[in-house]
Amino acid sequence: MSTPTTLRAEAEDQASRLPALLARAEHLAGAVLLGAHGRRRAGMGDDFWQYRPAQIGDSRRMIDHRRSARGDQEFVREREWQIAQSVMLWVDQGASMRFSSDKNLPHKAARARLLGLALAVLLLRGGERVGLTGTALPPRRGNPQLMRLAELFCLDDAADYSPPEHRAMIPHARAVFISDFMGPLDGVQTALTKAADRGVRGVLYHVLDPSEEVFPFTGRTIFESVGGTLSHETLKANDLKSRYLERLAARKAELQSLCALTGWQYGLHHTDAPAQSALLWLYGALDARAGMAA
Repeated sequence: MSTPTTLRAEAEDQASRLPALLARAEHLAGAVLLGAHGRRRAGMGDDFWQYRPAQIGDSRRMIDHRRSARGDQEFVREREWQIAQSVMLWVDQGASMRFSSDKNLPHKAARARLLGLALAVLLLRGGERVGLTGTALPPRRGNPQLMRLAELFCLDDAADYSPPEHRAMIPHARAVFISDFMGPLDGVQTALTKAADRGVRGVLYHVLDPSEEVFPFTGRTIFESVGGTLSHETLKANDLKSRYLERLAARKAELQSLCALTGWQYGLHHTDAPAQSALLWLYGALDARAGMAA
C-alpha cells in the first residue's frame, strides 16, 4: 500500500516525464512536415478546399462561374471533407516494454509512447478525433486532449504483459496498437476480433529492441523479466538461440495472420531505427486516401 510520501514521489516522477514526452512528440511531429492539411480531402463541408476543372457528371450547380469567367474552361469549387475520423490508440504500458539492451537506445516503452503521442499530434492537427481504446479517454479534438494522452501514456503497468483494451470500440473508427507483443496473444486476438466485428480497421505496430531479433547471449546467463516475476538461468545461452528465433518468427507470423483475417496492417519497428520513419509509416497506414488493407 502506498504511503502519502511514496505516492507523492511517484506522482512527481510521472509529472517530470510529461513535459519531456510532449516536447519530443511535438518535435518529431514537426519534423514530418505534413502541416495542418495532411489528411484533408474533397467532400461534404463548408470550407473552400480547391478549384478543379469540371468533369463529365458534375452538376451545373457545382460550377464556379466567377473562376470559370477568367478563361475558356469551367471550374468546380470543391469543399473540404469535414467528417472527422475517430482514431483510438493503445500503447502497451506493461513492464516488458521497459527494456533496452543498450544505454544509448530508448526503452521500447519510451519509443512506443513517443510514436503514439507524435501520431496523435499529427492527427489532431489534421482535424481528427483521437483517444484511447476502452473508456478512460474517448476520442476528442484539441490540445487539452493531447495533454491528457501524454499523462496516461506516462503511467506504467506493474504486470509483465499488458493486454490491449477492447471495450468501447467505436464503429468504423481507426485504431493503432503499439506493443512488443511478447505476452499471450489471447488478448490481442479478442481485441482485433471485436474491432473487426464493429468495422474498426487499424495497425498492429510491433516494437522490438534489436537484441530481441538476434539473441546475442552466450555462456552462463540469467534471464529475468522486467517486472521480476520470471527468471531463468542457463549455463549455455547459445543453445537457446535457435529455439528463441523460431518462436519469435512464429509470433510474427501469428500477428500477420491475425491482421490478415481482421483487415488490419502489421508493421515492425526496431528501437535503433529512426523514429521519424516509423511515424511516417504509421501516419501513412492510417491515411484514408491510402485505404486500409482489407
